[in-house]
Amino acid sequence: MASSPGGGPRTRVHVVSDVHGNAADLARARDGADALVCLGDLVLFLDYADHSRGIFPDLFGTENAHRIVELRTARRFEEARDFQRGLWAGIGVDRATAIETAVRKQYAELFSAFPTPTYATYGNVDVPPLWREYAGPGTTVLDGQRVEIGGWTFGFVGGGLRTPMRTPYEIDDEEYAAKIEAVGEVDVLCTHIPPEVPELVYDTVARRFERGSTALLEAIRRTRPRYSLFGHVHQPLVRRMRIGSTECVNVGHFASTGRPWALEF
Repeated sequence: MASSPGGGPRTRVHVVSDVHGNAADLARARDGADALVCLGDLVLFLDYADHSRGIFPDLFGTENAHRIVELRTARRFEEARDFQRGLWAGIGVDRATAIETAVRKQYAELFSAFPTPTYATYGNVDVPPLWREYAGPGTTVLDGQRVEIGGWTFGFVGGGLRTPMRTPYEIDDEEYAAKIEAVGEVDVLCTHIPPEVPELVYDTVARRFERGSTALLEAIRRTRPRYSLFGHVHQPLVRRMRIGSTECVNVGHFASTGRPWALEF
């Protein structure tokens, strides 16, 4: 722990989200801090900035990745699904098996890179059942749960809400709201997705509104945590704003920046 100007101990926590395969920077993400908090999306299925990276181009090539990004960006989701079905039929392998094998390979590398201690929750592209296999003793996985770090209470809610993208860990609004309720009043509310505020959910590069949580927004207004930390939206219109007395911060697209956001108290 660092010392405060008055001489007392201070706690420094580094926070990351949307790691998307960046194991090298993840291994250094806790440097200079007492703990690392990770808000999910470890898996890299397809990099929208570099279409040659991820599970999809590894299986189907960069040109097909260009096409799937084009369809999704245009919100032509049914066409995108039909296109993918054709690709899977063409390579003649079991889709679920191939994806799980690729995800396991990424998880083995990423969980090995987690420093100790790490407190983590799932993103919408993560596969929660596999986390139990790969999380080591220095990594605490939380979802709808609380933990104390340096005298402050941190609450964690993982996953995303249902969308036409149909990513692996999307859940119903009611289930998500129940997890928010279970966390209750905390100093720092840690989620993968942002509260449902237009400036926080709009992605300026993808040119679309991602799904935020109304239940999360209501909890912020009701319980007034010191901080609401989240990721999910890689290039938001606004990265930081206040809702009442709560500082709301998008902690960044770690895959591209490689830099954690620091919280000191």
